[in-house]
Amino acid sequence: MSPRSASVNEELRRRSKERLLQAAVELVGEHGYDATTLGDIADRAGSARGLVSYYFPGKRQLVQSAVHRLMHRTLEEALEREPRTADGAERMARAIDAILGLARDRPVLMRQHMAGLLQAEGFVPCPEQRRLAELLRDTVARHGSRDVDGDYPMLRALLMGAVYAALVPGVPMPVPVLRAELFKRYRLDWDLGVPPDAEAPGGRCDTDLSRFFATGVPDRPERPQEPDRPEQPGQSK
Repeated sequence: MSPRSASVNEELRRRSKERLLQAAVELVGEHGYDATTLGDIADRAGSARGLVSYYFPGKRQLVQSAVHRLMHRTLEEALEREPRTADGAERMARAIDAILGLARDRPVLMRQHMAGLLQAEGFVPCPEQRRLAELLRDTVARHGSRDVDGDYPMLRALLMGAVYAALVPGVPMPVPVLRAELFKRYRLDWDLGVPPDAEAPGGRCDTDLSRFFATGVPDRPERPQEPDRPEQPGQSK
């Protein structure tokens, strides 16, 4: 059997990582962070358990990357849905509704994510988070900000605070109330975005997350490939 090409190996690695991200989101959303093990995630993904540590330093990094993927793809989908628009106010409304919608529809997952950010290791930068940041920065810019570097962190903090307030056990604030405060701050009409009494495009709390993770279909558990070894003197190819 001829060895696989570099492009095929790269595609297999990409799909393996995608399956791990999707499995992490599903399992933490179903059972919580503490009750989900790396072995559980690998089993759900149909991957060898060694692959998890091959791609991610640990469970916290994997889960944060997975949730940031869900957040950035949810936000991207909301911003680009039909009818597409360049209107800054509409895009800001869609962004707020997308993030608040995650708190409403996936409370276990988002509560665990917020708790993870408050742990000792705190915020873990990753490519998924950077994509989320780019979308929010663009939203701030299109809304008319003259100081994106200052206004983007404020929007991020306000959204995180709203998610936290919506998920505090025992004393959660209603999402419509939080939405009203955010809309007031950014001078948005209530009918923009997806108001709480309107049906979200595609319905509420879609349980199929596959569109956010380009996983392909696993055929058998994969193993991390060993790095290429340098050719020794006198060794034939």
